[in-house]
Amino acid sequence: MKLFIVTSLKEYQDAVIRIFKEAKISVFSITEVVGFKDDHPANILEDWFASGDEKFDSRMIFSFTADENATHGMELIETYNQSNDTGFPIRAFIVPVEKSNL
Repeated sequence: MKLFIVTSLKEYQDAVIRIFKEAKISVFSITEVVGFKDDHPANILEDWFASGDEKFDSRMIFSFTADENATHGMELIETYNQSNDTGFPIRAFIVPVEKSNL
């Protein structure tokens, strides 16, 4: 069993759900996440009109699933990112589950 975790911008939630379904991951959870990006330049004059740190509405979608489903999901996300160069790729992680009461 694996914990398959995907993070993406809110706008890509439907694409991620389609990927989960294609990977035969039918049970999953979704949580809202606010991501921050703090890229202040070394010279404050270069950022004269900035209004502060950038915030991004994101989603974390995760599932405990079979090894082969998580692997297939990862492959689908890699393919999606290669064909959709948006500057905000979907991120995915596979974490091993050592023990479970399932």
